[in-house]
Amino acid sequence: MPFWAPRFSPQYYWAHVGEAEVQQQLRVAFAHWGQPQSIRVDNGKPWGSWNDLPPALALWLIGLGIAVEWIPPRQPQHNGVVERSQGTGKRWAEPQSCESVAQLQQRVDEDDTLQREHYPYRHGRSRMEVFPELAHSGRHYQQSQEQRHWDVQRVLDHLSLYRVSRRVDQSGKVSVYNRNHYVGTGNSGRTVYLTVDPQRREWLYLAEDGRQLRVMAADELTAERICTLNLNGKK
Repeated sequence: MPFWAPRFSPQYYWAHVGEAEVQQQLRVAFAHWGQPQSIRVDNGKPWGSWNDLPPALALWLIGLGIAVEWIPPRQPQHNGVVERSQGTGKRWAEPQSCESVAQLQQRVDEDDTLQREHYPYRHGRSRMEVFPELAHSGRHYQQSQEQRHWDVQRVLDHLSLYRVSRRVDQSGKVSVYNRNHYVGTGNSGRTVYLTVDPQRREWLYLAEDGRQLRVMAADELTAERICTLNLNGKK
């Protein structure tokens, strides 16, 4: 999977690569290496924030049965092994000298193979020899079978663990996944909290004292919208 592009920063990369492209690259990786049990991510784009609702890309992974673990914000040491691995890959591949993304990808693939399969890791043995399970997770994935195994209930159960705050605007609305939800002009200027009823697939809006203010159908949370990363319903 390409994690860098020539002569640019990570901010440049994410500005030019959308969630759908990341999703497709993950599918390619899963088909090759197997589906992981969990994925640890930071709080930048496209993974969202640890203290708010997960973005569509994370919900898609959760529906596949992959746990998503957010590291604490601004603490990359919690993902130290990955950070060091990416730093090594970047130094070896020298993206600043690449003439194209294809050339960079070739270098990254070659360096990854060298580090994984040939470079001495322990007692003269490579990482692949020490950890043969690196070749495949044992959890097979095929995109053609994704819909059969994807389960929206996993997403609803996960979201039911959240209780996130929203400030009600003057028109009595709050934004959830870029869609306006009306919670009443009587709550304008107040902070409300929302969570999900996983059985009824509904948004529950609560006052600061825990009183239920409003219930709304969670029309965003369908398999089709999540898997197509289109929670706001726009074309």
